[in-house]
Amino acid sequence: MRTSARNQFAGTVAQLRAGKVGVEVVVALDAQTHIVAGVTRESARSLGLETGSSVLALVKASSVLLAVGDARTSARNHLSGTVSRVVTGPISAEVTLALPAGRSVTAGITRDSLDRLALAKGSPASALFKASSVILVALD
Repeated sequence: MRTSARNQFAGTVAQLRAGKVGVEVVVALDAQTHIVAGVTRESARSLGLETGSSVLALVKASSVLLAVGDARTSARNHLSGTVSRVVTGPISAEVTLALPAGRSVTAGITRDSLDRLALAKGSPASALFKASSVILVALD
């Protein structure tokens, strides 16, 4: 499988919480890091998701927001790290954060946002994305 999603996280389903229409899937990347995905009940069934299932969580860079400082948001996923790479253009920028355990997350943001947040290599920042922005791939 090849995908255009810049952010790919291998993990294990740690918890499933089913509602009438949707299922909240908590994916453990390691003991300290979790990602939450929201899928329909039908998707959870067709993927055969259950606690312990191996999955790949995909998040497009355009779905990732960046924050500095103590940002309180409604986004379920907050990954804190340090800016490891910045690629700038006249209108947009691509920012990669180094995360614990050798992982990284990349966000596509505007050049104005990059400047306003004063993001540069070595800056602390957090990547934020909604549970509905996570696409799950079953690996079993």
